[in-house]
Amino acid sequence: MITIKVIDKIEIEEDILKLIGVIADELQVEVYAVGGYVRDYYLNRDRTDIDCTVVGDAVKFAKEVAARTKSKAVIYERFRTAMVPIGKYQCEFVGTRKEEYLPESRKPIVTEGTLLDDLKRRDFTCNALAVCVNKSRMGEVIDAFSGLEDLKSGLLKTPLDPEVTYSDDPLRMMRAARFASQLNFEIEQASLEAISKMADRINIISQERITEEFLKILKSAQPSVGIDILFQTGLLRYIFPEVHHLAGVEIVESSEKAYGHKDVYKHTLKVLDNISEQTENVWLRFATLMHDIAKPKTKKFVKGTGWTFHGHEEIGARWIKKIFKRMKLPFEHVAYVEKLVRLHQRPMVLVDDGVTDSAIRRLAVTADEALEDLFTLCRADITTKNENREKKYLHNYEVVFQKILEVQEKDQLRAFQSPVRGEEIMEYCKLEPSRAVGVIKHNIEEAILEGIIPNEYEDAKKYFISNVESWLSALPPDYLRRSIK
Repeated sequence: MITIKVIDKIEIEEDILKLIGVIADELQVEVYAVGGYVRDYYLNRDRTDIDCTVVGDAVKFAKEVAARTKSKAVIYERFRTAMVPIGKYQCEFVGTRKEEYLPESRKPIVTEGTLLDDLKRRDFTCNALAVCVNKSRMGEVIDAFSGLEDLKSGLLKTPLDPEVTYSDDPLRMMRAARFASQLNFEIEQASLEAISKMADRINIISQERITEEFLKILKSAQPSVGIDILFQTGLLRYIFPEVHHLAGVEIVESSEKAYGHKDVYKHTLKVLDNISEQTENVWLRFATLMHDIAKPKTKKFVKGTGWTFHGHEEIGARWIKKIFKRMKLPFEHVAYVEKLVRLHQRPMVLVDDGVTDSAIRRLAVTADEALEDLFTLCRADITTKNENREKKYLHNYEVVFQKILEVQEKDQLRAFQSPVRGEEIMEYCKLEPSRAVGVIKHNIEEAILEGIIPNEYEDAKKYFISNVESWLSALPPDYLRRSIK
């Protein structure tokens, strides 16, 4: 039989919780800070999201807290919960409740319950801890499921049978991977087995919720931990099949020799962890996860050479928009991710001393504001265990990067575009806005990139005037719309 146990007493430091305790006493209700607040207290982590369980009317209580703090309660009538923003804190108030789930839905049928009912519906025992904020019992820690012991052991364990917990709300399977990644915790074996058994249940969860959890994994200090849990349990097959299909090594026997390629999945996770040590930019991390995404599609065995993946960077870049659409990711980041995936091999090609300034210019202009992030990705992509080879690659990238900086400075390539603007081209050529204007600008820009003319207005104008008639005469008629003025 499960019983409520007071197992510890902690010092509550937050003034807002002390005020909530005062209001609770005045209204004669019990209030507990639960879940992440208690867990993070013991882990010494920041605590700005505070979930409170109210043994009574949570919405009425939240409105009173909002009135006392000159805030406004955001009410979720369907679930009888409320959120009150107070300074840096987000305080959520929920009444003690029971939840019943239908097999085909993750939306619960909610009824009034006890504190124990409320704690048993939590995802993990370390999140089923509660601390009382009423004055007479301020700081008393309630633990009905040995959550503190699991917390100290770094173990993620469900309060109820894991199949019940995960079936009720399959998003908890992803939360297991996320907490393991964020907190560096182990998942109990019974939980792993349950997730593997019922991985397909994730399909009833909305894409928005899945993507939110996935991005939280990607933002963790070592994202490979969470992603590999998704892979090992089979969840990744449903959540992100392109990454799931990176795994595996194919071996071909040719001329009495065995040819195998690296496991692209393991390589990708290593690169992802490498870059996560350098940046918290989640979209750079996402681009890193995507950088070799098309290798399985482009994989080809060439006799006498071995395995090739020609064009994987271009095909991978073309997949990005489709992936963003399916995962309901914000489209403003598509171009940035596409660019990094498309260009991630380009710097290595420019290592040779014989590379021309025009090739350097093209990379600088194409990468533009993502240039430094591109080189961060390239350096993270070095996963050789040979220290001398690693040093050589890092040196080569540094040489190329410095070349680019020099050419950028010399040729004024930052925010590069034709010095002769479209309006001037239209006026000189008596053209209306048309494709011809774009072609002319492109020809001027190409001349600058090839080093034919410097990136200066007067030189570009002379070049334009000298060549514009031949450019126009070579264009199809439908490219031209002459002005009648």
